Amino acid sequence: MGKLVFIVDDEQAISKLLTYWVKDKWKYDIEVFSNGEDVLRKLSSKPDLILLDIMLPGVDGIEVLKRVKQLDENLPVIMLSAQGSIEVAVDALRFGAFDYFPKPIDIQRLEPAIKNAIKSYDLTKELENLKENVKKEYSFDNIISADGKMQDVFKLISKVLNNEITCLIYGESGTGKELIARAIHYNGKRKDKPFIVVNCASIPRELLESELFGHEKGSFTGAHQRKLGKFELANGGTIFLDEVGELEMLLQAKLLRVIQEREFERVGGIELIKSDVRIISATNRDLKHAVENKEFREDLYYRLNSFPIVIPPLRQRKGDILVLAQHFLETFNRKLGKSIKGFSKKALKLIYEYNWPGNIREMENMIERCLIICEKDIIDIDDLPSNVRAAEPSISSDISVSLFSDETIVPFEKLKEESIRHALKITKGNIVEAAKKLQLGRATIYRLMEKYHIENRAYE
Repeated sequence: MGKLVFIVDDEQAISKLLTYWVKDKWKYDIEVFSNGEDVLRKLSSKPDLILLDIMLPGVDGIEVLKRVKQLDENLPVIMLSAQGSIEVAVDALRFGAFDYFPKPIDIQRLEPAIKNAIKSYDLTKELENLKENVKKEYSFDNIISADGKMQDVFKLISKVLNNEITCLIYGESGTGKELIARAIHYNGKRKDKPFIVVNCASIPRELLESELFGHEKGSFTGAHQRKLGKFELANGGTIFLDEVGELEMLLQAKLLRVIQEREFERVGGIELIKSDVRIISATNRDLKHAVENKEFREDLYYRLNSFPIVIPPLRQRKGDILVLAQHFLETFNRKLGKSIKGFSKKALKLIYEYNWPGNIREMENMIERCLIICEKDIIDIDDLPSNVRAAEPSISSDISVSLFSDETIVPFEKLKEESIRHALKITKGNIVEAAKKLQLGRATIYRLMEKYHIENRAYE
């Protein structure tokens, strides 16, 4: 389908001239109008460009331009006028015209102007479509979950979408902390602004300050030009600080200042830069424990932790395991061009009982691997990786299990893990109280919690 150009001019000679060049020579589809009222009524035809005379009977060209921009601010309009004054041109551009041509029209210059205007409009529409797709992708409807714990998380998140409170997302690696952060951004009032991700654990410490706040030319060896930091790039939008617990003390102090004062300086600079950024952080560490060990600033902890959100690990979300497995099966069927129908009952049982230490990311990678190697129309036990086939069933504190029934022998490591989880549940995440009830030292509790990937905030 060709590009549609509206030609709006009450002079028949000009309309015929433009029709000859635009339609016959340059091969655009056209519609011709002699007044502003008619063209405004036909805007539903969605033209790609309007060539618009300023001096029209009834509604003049400038008024038509204003109304067009109210309906679609990106639709390019090239103004035409026999009044070749600077004032007329400035007025046209001030109200959003893409370009201005005095009469008689320079046809040689008009053709590239039309091409550039339509190309710019196409890029703008493509960008808007991408933005819409991103918003749909990160809508809460598209986050796969059937478990009650995650539904409670979604209800909690809905409270922070349209305010500026600083959120801290807790969760083990692979639980989808970034997905939740994106959902908060793309469903909130900053959704049309940038979403910038910084993984504080993956960037070398000596480069992280520059990455966050930028640097001036010559501020250190290798700084050959000014660089804008992530906080500047995220202006008006959201910055997501993943693994924020890995920040060294110097950067913690600078981050605290950004939160409190809404300003910062580039490395090697003296200019104060204002920061209009929403901060969402994430960690798989117990930051309260880090504060107690003098590894994380207490004042920064309370600033970041204004609204904590705890993402439970997959092993505590049994209701999601089979739902996610089916979702990834369908996703990778499309991606790999396969038509695997499902899982055998034995394979599903193992998938359900596996502990999933790598959480959703591990499951996603595992299902993709299964589809690649599967040669039948269903995924069976033999297609599962050895660690899933060999794993002991997980013990969940949410499921009533008879630990010492005649048919069951529970590994001692599982008993220790279950004992700690149960103590934390009873004490509502109070580690000191849990340690007393278990007759263990606090250091031992922390060590075992780290070993078994237990997040005490899930029990508070």
